[in-house]
Amino acid sequence: MSAVLVEINNQSTLKKYLPLVKNKSVTERHPIRTPFLEEVDNYLKQYPKTQHIDIYLCDLNGHLRGKRIDVSCLSGLAKGCYFPLSIYAMSLDGKVIEETGLGKFIGEPDYLCEPVVGSLQPNPIDPEINAQLLLTMKESEEKDCGFEPRNILKKILKQLHDKNVYPCVSAEIEFYLQPLNSMEQVKETITQCFDINTSDLYQNILNEIEHIAKLQGVQITAIVSESSSGQYEINLLHTDDILKLCDQIMLLKRTIKQIAKKYGLRANFLAKPDMHQAGSGMHFHMSILDEYKNNIFSAKQDEMSEALLKVISGLLLFMPDSMAILAPNLNSFRRFKLGHHVPLEANWDFNNRNVAIRIPCSDQENQRLEYRVAGADCNPYLALATILTGAFYGLTHRLEIPKQANQLKLRSEHVLLPTDQIEALKQLKANNLLGDALGKEFIEVWCTVKQAEYQNVYSQITSIERNWDI
Repeated sequence: MSAVLVEINNQSTLKKYLPLVKNKSVTERHPIRTPFLEEVDNYLKQYPKTQHIDIYLCDLNGHLRGKRIDVSCLSGLAKGCYFPLSIYAMSLDGKVIEETGLGKFIGEPDYLCEPVVGSLQPNPIDPEINAQLLLTMKESEEKDCGFEPRNILKKILKQLHDKNVYPCVSAEIEFYLQPLNSMEQVKETITQCFDINTSDLYQNILNEIEHIAKLQGVQITAIVSESSSGQYEINLLHTDDILKLCDQIMLLKRTIKQIAKKYGLRANFLAKPDMHQAGSGMHFHMSILDEYKNNIFSAKQDEMSEALLKVISGLLLFMPDSMAILAPNLNSFRRFKLGHHVPLEANWDFNNRNVAIRIPCSDQENQRLEYRVAGADCNPYLALATILTGAFYGLTHRLEIPKQANQLKLRSEHVLLPTDQIEALKQLKANNLLGDALGKEFIEVWCTVKQAEYQNVYSQITSIERNWDI
């Protein structure tokens, strides 16, 4: 994009965002005692030796960006603190993509950030003296920042809750444990699928992950040795507090990375770290509750509820155009290859791990669906925002109920998912319903950042090309 075009596109951005830096006095906005200050008091009673707190925001790619403060500054966060808006214009390598118009052109403005109550938790490393705290960014006194993934999900959840629709979700997160320095060591420690007799090194790491997760209030329900050597899956408890679930996913990923590094290993959440091994996904199990906390997917024995079928129809309708969110980078699309139970179509079936939406074995009361498309590298706030948008659309519109995967006979009945990032970005931008749900300005920023990331990788000459005899 040319500099002239960027400047033209950013005139409205400049007018819109610069005035928002002027907020009312923070002392006018907060009472003397707040739930956050009570949380601080309770935390310091439990962890009196606390010295440092890592305060952070979650950027577009799910990277945690912030700084470390001294414990003496913790109570002062009740008045808020400031971080630049350009955090939400950063690429995977931490560079601000200026074409978004959120960086230097508008002067890198700071925005007020407030603590997320309930997120003050121990750090994975030295939890007795180190803590961490999630922040959320504001656009104005009453308005959340529309570029923050957490705020996008928060807005969509409010719309659902206003209609007495309460999603209940759990997550399964896959990752690899790999040596930091020498890939040759991978062959020395072999793990097998569903093996419960893992090596002492890996078992110590998993035990410490579970210990820290308990300190942080994250309830792990299972840890599974996956199909490829060194690959594991961690399962989280079902909850109807979807924002908290995503907060915990981000906490858990940081915990896994830091503890693995402590043992001389790397926790790898790439969707496809090795072309010869299984990719890593983030699968979401979902049911929907009504205002009385009843599961609307429940039905009589050997039947499917109408609500579940309607939700499946909405999810499949939105799935191809959501791929740019569910598979957020060039490597993400390497995962979508035949084999290793990765969906290549927008389809569904019972007890079938090859499809995009799987109906697992369960009793009728606990009927649910499993959404199997997103990679382990996805931003969980954004992934669930697109999933819930499709689910709600299906519930509230009369759509054709798609056939099960094993009933599709004609080629025209198969809906293929895009397997190229640029094509997926085009489809996302063209979907006005997703634009309305996530925010059209957010979609523009997302696509601009993702196109820049793609170009950065694509513009590098590989060693394979250099060795061609041309």
